Amino acid sequence: MRGVTKVHGDVVALGGVDLTVHAGELVAVVGPSGSGKSTMLNLMGTLDRPSTGSVRVAGHEVGSSDDDALSRLRSEHIGFVFQHFHLASGATATENVADGLLYSGVRRPERLERAQRALTRVGLGHRLDHRPHELSGGERQRVAIARAVVGEPTLLLADEPTGALDSRSGADVVELLRELNASGTTVVVITHDLDLADRLPRRVRLRDGVIVDDSSGGIG
Repeated sequence: MRGVTKVHGDVVALGGVDLTVHAGELVAVVGPSGSGKSTMLNLMGTLDRPSTGSVRVAGHEVGSSDDDALSRLRSEHIGFVFQHFHLASGATATENVADGLLYSGVRRPERLERAQRALTRVGLGHRLDHRPHELSGGERQRVAIARAVVGEPTLLLADEPTGALDSRSGADVVELLRELNASGTTVVVITHDLDLADRLPRRVRLRDGVIVDDSSGGIG
């Protein structure tokens, strides 16, 4: 991000942000409600375009890319994890994860096979045929993470991934994100949880739409 602003009517959600996240980093973006965290995630995830400034993801300029190009960029490079899981209630864990490959051109048998591998990777090889109501909150979040990484994205964006979990399940999810990062995935965690942020190697603090602190010492 270079000189990035995002304005909604009279509201300045981001007010001139410079930020670089390098490949292989594990970063917490932390701040209170209304600080601009969700806006930043939407821009990083190419779900929105900046009002001014430049956002580049995997070498692609977001602001000047058309919708089809951004869809391809998300499909090839970006995985999303949300606070409330967004799992299909009538589908098994395997089917939910396989849905992460629906727009990749991969045929159904391979989607299911890759989904099972992803679930095994996050420690749910014994829950392949369970539906969300048969899983704990922590297990549902692991299914959501498996769905996000089944396409082997280079960037994983996690929006309040522990917000709906108890402390033990939340700690397990943080450890899983660390393991994914150690295997080469760039991970950005959006959170208001200062304790969670302090457990990650880099912390970027937002307030009123601007970066007020970056533990890396700068934008790189």
